Amino acid sequence: MSGIVLYGLDISPPVRSCQLTLRALELEYEFKEVDLLAGEHRKEEYLKKNPQHTIPLLDDNGVLVWDSHAIVCYLVGKYGKTDELYPRDLVKRARVDQRLYFDASALFMALRNICAPYFYNNVTEISREKGDNVRDGYGHLETFLADNTYITGDTLTVADFCCAATASSLPAFVPLEPEKYPKVIAWLERLQELPYYEEANGVGARKYVDLLKDQLTLL
Repeated sequence: MSGIVLYGLDISPPVRSCQLTLRALELEYEFKEVDLLAGEHRKEEYLKKNPQHTIPLLDDNGVLVWDSHAIVCYLVGKYGKTDELYPRDLVKRARVDQRLYFDASALFMALRNICAPYFYNNVTEISREKGDNVRDGYGHLETFLADNTYITGDTLTVADFCCAATASSLPAFVPLEPEKYPKVIAWLERLQELPYYEEANGVGARKYVDLLKDQLTLL
């Protein structure tokens, strides 16, 4: 084994974005499940590795990195045979970074603001405002894609992995309507053709949607 360990849950979109990156880079790794509802992420052993007690957490032979966006960039920087997934060119990198920050600050937050209250406080109603935040996320993705094959242009990058892991999970709360978001749907279908997509993201995304879609009510 490579000595790389990824801590997380496969239903977690950020964890799945790291799995997509690891598989794209053809890296062997060990996956260690962390049960959030059982509080495993708050145990002393885990807190020593990640005081922010979040998943995913990457342990690369003693180098500890958390936050999925930091992890995917680190992995490409260290192990990528080329810089396609996270380009060194400053203009191209800025575009990828913008999409990563969009996922972190808008797209994933739209998801987290719905699922966290449910998991921790059994809040089963999705307010109109929270539903609109998801729709806004879909709309921005539709705009970003425009006539592009991928989220930043014609080249697959880690931004696709992060945004797709979230976007493939959001239908648990708000439908991804084909007539409104045809480019988003075509993009996700394109990514599904990657040989590692199903194992790295598809299975976990379906688990996530199936777990939540009948538990929540959209107001």
